[in-house]
Amino acid sequence: MRVLSLFNKGNIMAEVKRELKRSLKTIHLWGIAVGLVISGEYFGWSYGWDKAGTLGFMITSLVIAAMYTTFIFSYTELTTSIPHAGGPFAYARRAFGPTGGYIAGMATLIEFVFAPPAIALAIGAYLGVQFPGLDPKHAALGAYLVFMFLNVIGVTIAATFELCVTILAIVELLVFMGVVAPGFSWANFTAHGWSGADQFSSTSYSGMFAAIPFAIWFFLAIEGAAMAAEEAEDPRKTIPRAYISGILTLVVLAIGVMVFAGGVGDWRQLANINEPLPKAMQMVVGANSGWLHMLVWIGLFGLIASFHGIIMGYSRQIYALGRAGYLPSVLASVNQRFQTPHWAILAGGVVGVAAIYADSVIQLQGMSLTAAIITMSVFGAIVMYIISMAALFKLRSSEPDLDRPYSVPFYPLFPCVALALALVALVAMIYFNQTIFAIFIGFMAGGYAYFLATRQAREDAPHDEMLQTMGDVVK
Repeated sequence: MRVLSLFNKGNIMAEVKRELKRSLKTIHLWGIAVGLVISGEYFGWSYGWDKAGTLGFMITSLVIAAMYTTFIFSYTELTTSIPHAGGPFAYARRAFGPTGGYIAGMATLIEFVFAPPAIALAIGAYLGVQFPGLDPKHAALGAYLVFMFLNVIGVTIAATFELCVTILAIVELLVFMGVVAPGFSWANFTAHGWSGADQFSSTSYSGMFAAIPFAIWFFLAIEGAAMAAEEAEDPRKTIPRAYISGILTLVVLAIGVMVFAGGVGDWRQLANINEPLPKAMQMVVGANSGWLHMLVWIGLFGLIASFHGIIMGYSRQIYALGRAGYLPSVLASVNQRFQTPHWAILAGGVVGVAAIYADSVIQLQGMSLTAAIITMSVFGAIVMYIISMAALFKLRSSEPDLDRPYSVPFYPLFPCVALALALVALVAMIYFNQTIFAIFIGFMAGGYAYFLATRQAREDAPHDEMLQTMGDVVK
């Protein structure tokens, strides 16, 4: 069966040459996994308070944390069995064929291309605390230019930088919790905690479901470390260690930051802003404190870590899709000097910058630009989570002998929990965000039209054993 899959129209197809450099260790991958996400602890999540209140959002966040924990334990099996730069695209392509690969690849692309502009705007907002006259959009554009360049010049340099800024960002979150702790009051945290009301009622459920995208933002993009699988020294060992330690790190930080920020004063002043931590600290130490200025400057490392890491993630996804014929082949070009996918890096950046400046012509559901971009990114993530868990079940059935260096614990419970919670999250998000979902479907449909029109490109693409379903003859 495998031998037959090497033939196309009677000729042996060229094998994919893995040109990305293998140089990443466990500590680098942990830095990427945590760094991809850690901006979610600095901003974005407080929009959930506006929907659900502190107590309602706490419940939503704990449920989403359970979804992510079971998902990561399950997803790690896929990543170690199929260590491919395409990540979810590769797993779905192998499980469900070209159309499944397209759905996962496009959803992941939407997630990873729309997350960076939201983070870039938050970088601008943090800088605005120090420089009130600075336009956040111009600061966001500058961030794109700097970190696209850094990603082009080499993965080892980029990953080492990611590790350093991630560690600094974690230290800063711990410092934040320590500095505001004297001003913490449980009464502050619980006041108006059920969607603005002091008592739980049936209307609280609506706020809790509406807050789902912002709870997901706490953990969004951790799965992106899988896209560095072709650059890991030993992905079958390093990726499980990085993922499991990474998700535990993030759960602890997310709950800690949310509780301490919500207990220092009137949390309603922190909802719907891009810089909740500086504002929370200001309530405790005042506007002129050295602690506050330190938080702003060092806190930027958390945003930079995610921004930089997600650029790495989207570039590898674009690269893998281009290599497999799902996107123009030029996007699979690798810079000969630095061995990085430079055109893929630049292409994602162009889309992100366009999103940053789009609010002058597009208004979505009365949301701030940042909240709308976050919601779009989360739609891509949830669709990808669903198809990834479906791929796990399919591959367990269709390829029972596939080499699985890591097997999900408590199978099938963990992937079932992750899949069920992801489906609930998707339904709730569609109900509360119909306009953004319609745009998301438009992106998926437009991409599918391109997919249907470019079958020959996939057939002509180099053979890639990791993408082949059992019995494949042509791509």
